[in-house]
Amino acid sequence: MKVRVDSTRCQGHTLCAMTAPRSFELSDFDGHSSPVSETVAPDEEEQVREAAHSCPERAIDIS
Repeated sequence: MKVRVDSTRCQGHTLCAMTAPRSFELSDFDGHSSPVSETVAPDEEEQVREAAHSCPERAIDIS
């Protein structure tokens, strides 16, 4: 599974990092999210799916 965060849509709600803390990191500057790695570890896939679903801006794309 691959994950990407659309930086133009992310508003820094931090829900993704709370849901999947090993897969998302937050900017110290503006709180916006980015994936720790583009490739999601198999044991993190469910949490990343949940993070994508919970993002109010729909800024997380998974494939």
